[in-house]
Amino acid sequence: MTNAHGFTRRHVVAGTSAVIGSAVLGTGTASARPATSSPSAARPTVVLVHGAFVDGASWAPVIARLQAKGHAVIAAANPLRGLEADAAHVRSVLAHVDGPAVLVGHSYAGAVITQAAASAPNVKALVYVAALIPDVGETTGELAFRYPGSELQPTLEEVPAPGGDGSAGVDLYIRQDAFPRVYAADSPIADARVFAAAQRPIHAAALAEPATEAAWHTLPSWTLITTADRILPLDLQKFQADRARSVTRSVNASHLVQRSCPVAVVSMIDAAVKATVH
Repeated sequence: MTNAHGFTRRHVVAGTSAVIGSAVLGTGTASARPATSSPSAARPTVVLVHGAFVDGASWAPVIARLQAKGHAVIAAANPLRGLEADAAHVRSVLAHVDGPAVLVGHSYAGAVITQAAASAPNVKALVYVAALIPDVGETTGELAFRYPGSELQPTLEEVPAPGGDGSAGVDLYIRQDAFPRVYAADSPIADARVFAAAQRPIHAAALAEPATEAAWHTLPSWTLITTADRILPLDLQKFQADRARSVTRSVNASHLVQRSCPVAVVSMIDAAVKATVH
């Protein structure tokens, strides 16, 4: 299912408020209690961060394979309330990891890990999976729609919901009838419908919040580009990977690549982990 088997150098970026759905996946809320790794462990802990419209359960096939390879893994919960608030939550998880970490973000969580890692000294590498990768001053909403081709915006539904500070706001969902086609076209239809029903929404304001830090300027990064993605256009993914000088691999997969092509995701993470072990 992989289009390209070799690694090349590339970058990544992100978009406007409507892009909110683009940057996240969602099923039920599966968050693991931060299990710490041994301080003497040779390999870093892999910390996975889900995007919008899904939760930590979206990583299940990846987690199982990483654990089978002997990796310590944490699937962190992403609140999806605001970029800095979400990044602060991820930093709190990282603070309880003994030793180094490799930070992995899918979709909107690419922006979250970009922000979080800049002030998390134990993060040694970033892995972007069908992700948004903003630079300082960019919003995920603008970045997501910078290039034509996304099918996300017409499928979004707005539901009134309070923000993280209690103020009035809007949560974004993908219409359940559109979710399988737009978000998970290469997953079994029954699985895609479950994810559609169990979505975790993203607060619209999160998509309009500019990044204030961009850890990819100082940390090595790896990017998995999804060539059949209907959320993040291929040109956008390539632009971001090139800009970040990221080690890049492409796979013929939908936005929910961690479910449909977990082997490709694990291979990318494994490469990042090995590069950080000396």
